[in-house]
Amino acid sequence: MNEATKTLKDGAQALEDADAAVAEAVLPIRHAPGMRFVGALSDIADQPQLRALSGGLVALGLLGRNRRLARAGLRMLISHELATAAKNAIKRRVDRTRPRSLGDGEAPTIRAGETHSKEQSSFPSGHSAGAAATARAFAREYPEHRAAAHAAAGLAALTQIPRCAHYPTDVGVGLAIGVATEAALNLVFPRERRPQAAEQRPGLPNPA
Repeated sequence: MNEATKTLKDGAQALEDADAAVAEAVLPIRHAPGMRFVGALSDIADQPQLRALSGGLVALGLLGRNRRLARAGLRMLISHELATAAKNAIKRRVDRTRPRSLGDGEAPTIRAGETHSKEQSSFPSGHSAGAAATARAFAREYPEHRAAAHAAAGLAALTQIPRCAHYPTDVGVGLAIGVATEAALNLVFPRERRPQAAEQRPGLPNPA
């Protein structure tokens, strides 16, 4: 084993050890009432909910003749589907036991595999990928709401850790997938340029 390979292997092991330590630390609060509530809110980042939200914005934009809102919804929908496809491509090729399903002494190892069980598909986080992709897509059309959109996506993603649904690295890779796929979409579907004064106007009802 050469030095570079050994360094990569040691780094991967360190990340898995850190994931295991975090999972063990948050396990006692998994079923806390407050955590259940926050976890339920974070499910807005699940696939059906994000599709419904994105499609709803498209419909509202079309009905209200708000081109900007319709474009935001369409951009969110496409970004979400790209992120989901990328996430699924990885999930189909690797297995990783979710934190909530780890047995005694079991390690959160990422390994090659094709298991279709939900409890063996921890890596990467789909909630995180979808949340990042749609938040950034929305912010392309509504940059004045970028901070709020990114904060909501970050909360939805990070909540997966204390819920014991995902490890920190699952969340990190999921966020990276969402950012990357949305950036790729923006190369072929750039947002329309608008006068600066129009972008600074508060509120969503601001048709182009």
